[in-house]
Amino acid sequence: MAKNGTAAQDETAVTQRLERVTVNLTPRSSRALDEAVSITGDSKTDTINRALQVYAYLERIQREGGKVFVQDADQDLPERLKFF
Repeated sequence: MAKNGTAAQDETAVTQRLERVTVNLTPRSSRALDEAVSITGDSKTDTINRALQVYAYLERIQREGGKVFVQDADQDLPERLKFF
């Protein structure tokens, strides 16, 4: 709850900032969404929101000349992540 507001006012403020979009997912993306929801237990909406934030962060790193690496548990060395 905000210091000067009620819980209802806070929820209304959040709802007013939401943007509804329609997305047509490819079968591969739909499966990836289902997998992510299954892994995290989050809703599809929360999973998509998080995915977009992570994607924007990774794109910003790369556009600014940085590099992103990932390392699977069974790998000895990290591998550079590339976006096409």
